[in-house]
Amino acid sequence: MSVSDSVETPVTSAPAAPKAAPTEAELDQALSIRVKNVKVDYRTIVNPRANTLRHTLTNLGRKTNDRKVRYIHAVRGVSFDVTHGQVLGIIGANGAGKSTMMRAMAGILPPSEGEVVVNGRISVLLALGVGFNGQLSGRDNVVLGSMAAGLTRKQVYERFDQIVEWAELEDVIDLPMKAYSSGMYGRLAFAVSTHLDPDVLLVDEALSTGDAHFRRKSYDKMQELVSQARTIVIVSHGIAAIREMCDDCIWMDKGQIVRRGKPDEVADEYLEFQGVPPTKKSNASDETAEDDDDLSMIDDSLNSGDF
Repeated sequence: MSVSDSVETPVTSAPAAPKAAPTEAELDQALSIRVKNVKVDYRTIVNPRANTLRHTLTNLGRKTNDRKVRYIHAVRGVSFDVTHGQVLGIIGANGAGKSTMMRAMAGILPPSEGEVVVNGRISVLLALGVGFNGQLSGRDNVVLGSMAAGLTRKQVYERFDQIVEWAELEDVIDLPMKAYSSGMYGRLAFAVSTHLDPDVLLVDEALSTGDAHFRRKSYDKMQELVSQARTIVIVSHGIAAIREMCDDCIWMDKGQIVRRGKPDEVADEYLEFQGVPPTKKSNASDETAEDDDDLSMIDDSLNSGDF
């Protein structure tokens, strides 16, 4: 036998096929939120008189150019993804399009162009008191708000005591909400939203009310949701809250994304852009806020005969 016959020919395996990139449908299912080239436009009348009944009647049959339509581009082609368990903060000046973007994600405001994909149950906490009826008691508002969010009556009653206890409103839960202070409104709204077992929690400026105790409880509750792989999006002017609560941040200006990155870095650039001198970073719970004297307000209302 020759030497060449005794040498084994090495076996070469075929190179592994490159892994195919995920399709759009797969990404839609894998991510918690997908915002794809979203545009939101508002149509408004430039001359307010041109939209009145008197102006319409007096100019009936006449050709007039008073009725001029203007389009406000609130959100201009915004795209971003949010993964499961992520806490995203959105900051920006007034009129930057933050709240409009939040309402588009919540399904309240349909985008003019583009698409928003959200996987799971959404719980929305918008501006103070939105969704509450001041003529009804806190108890009735909790029941109606929870059922409107998709819970059954049985599920509402199972969680009712937890909601009231978290909000610390046991003594006033049966009083009309028109007598509640802003801090009490905020606590009850936050308690309802976070006890619905949401997969996605959208918070718009709701953390700006309340004292340091409420902010600390809110932060702890959000951390609990994050530990359960829930997704949270916060729109706020409170930079300290964004720094402490979020692990990702978007800065919007004039309807567009200016910067996305770590909250500390984005917040510093935003404050520098606004001309605000750098301040010492503090915890959200350490921000000073006027404490509402809740029970005193209730007593004053009872004595004055408001209800």
